[in-house]
Amino acid sequence: MNIVDVFIIVVYFIGIALVGFLGVKKAKSSEDYAIAGRNLSFFMYFGCLSALTLGGAATVGTAKLGYQSGLSGMWFVFSQGLGLIIISIFLAKKIFNLKVLTIGEMLEKRFSVEARLISSLVSATYTTMLTVTQIIAIGSVLNAWVKWDFSVSILVAGGIVIFYTVLGGMWSVTMTDIVQFIVMTIGIFFIMLPLSLSKVGGWSGLQDSIPSSYFDFSVMGGLDMMKSFLLYTLGIVVGQDVWQRIFTAKSLKVSRIGMAAAGGYSFLYAITVAIIGMCAFAVVPNIADPQHAFASIAIAALPTGALGIVLAGVLSALMSTSSGTLIASSTLIVNDVIKRLFLPNMSEKLFLIVSRLATLCIGLFSITCALWVQDVLAALDIAFAVLSGALFFPIILGFFWKKVTARAVFYSIIISTVVIGISLAFEGTTSIVPILYGLFTSFITIVVITLIEGLGKSTTKSVEL
Repeated sequence: MNIVDVFIIVVYFIGIALVGFLGVKKAKSSEDYAIAGRNLSFFMYFGCLSALTLGGAATVGTAKLGYQSGLSGMWFVFSQGLGLIIISIFLAKKIFNLKVLTIGEMLEKRFSVEARLISSLVSATYTTMLTVTQIIAIGSVLNAWVKWDFSVSILVAGGIVIFYTVLGGMWSVTMTDIVQFIVMTIGIFFIMLPLSLSKVGGWSGLQDSIPSSYFDFSVMGGLDMMKSFLLYTLGIVVGQDVWQRIFTAKSLKVSRIGMAAAGGYSFLYAITVAIIGMCAFAVVPNIADPQHAFASIAIAALPTGALGIVLAGVLSALMSTSSGTLIASSTLIVNDVIKRLFLPNMSEKLFLIVSRLATLCIGLFSITCALWVQDVLAALDIAFAVLSGALFFPIILGFFWKKVTARAVFYSIIISTVVIGISLAFEGTTSIVPILYGLFTSFITIVVITLIEGLGKSTTKSVEL
């Protein structure tokens, strides 16, 4: 990269750190720190939710899939957008009216404190793994583009994310997300896509340069498409990071419309980045690691200055998601575990102190994990498999089946999590089997225990009569 591009990146890092620092003044209470005071307007809410959903895996991972499979590589991010639209239509009103900070709080109100604790630990594992995936992608991108050492890249960019998230919480995350949403939109849609297509001679040139199968939306195969739906659509529906954003909207109308808009934006993003990956295949067909597809086409197609802006856009996607999942993890741990079990009467001031310490610890842990795990999509698959398989049915059935019992939900989460972990160990992270086993185990456990308990109550009543 030219020195001008590197300068743009350095200035971008400094600017994001300063913007994030401004959020410190707004974080004066637990709700300010965790959900931005429930006060976001449509544009802020839509931009933040889009920036959260479309992170490093969405950018680097979709370009990789587009490089390998063509347009069918879009299904990964398309499934996430579908999850947002499903929430908007069926669940937004129920979630928004809960007036809680976490999924765990909802489960305690509906079932029991045990359900709250176990679900929060599972959700915190998921959000922490998502943070790890974004930090891995940051290291990969900076290593490929700027030629910084992978470890140095993670420490610099990850350190900035931790810095502003620890200080200002959701307000800092929101303010930086708006900047990052604008930068990533300009970088991907208005610079990267047109210049990548120009490099291959336009759409017709792209069609002449790559196999015709790359234009088939189903070439990935029905099994992988189903896997994307089971992992990412269901995972988005029950993800604490997404729920926490719903709580930030100032009204139900903003929540529903903003979420539907973010889902539509995700569809456009999925197709766009898949096409960029296809352009990479046409221009650089022999990349040793397909995970570098996006970086390779950018370096080949973009002029000085534009390359720096696009890289800033990619980093925006990575950093916005990592900060969102980081604050989600700390909120789960502080609100559902520390406050619920150990410090039930903590003051607002103490809540902020504990939240900042928890955010710092989780951030440092995520950076450490990122230095060991190198594959973005593998880490993401693990996170979504655990979340979708263990929490989807407890949450959805909790909303729509009044007879579900607290004991059924508690054991469902524990048993399905164990089943998923064992299946991942034997089948590998690329297999669809662990998520299917998890969903099946979760559903059967809830139904069987609920029916048994219902039968027991009926028998007791008969004996009393």
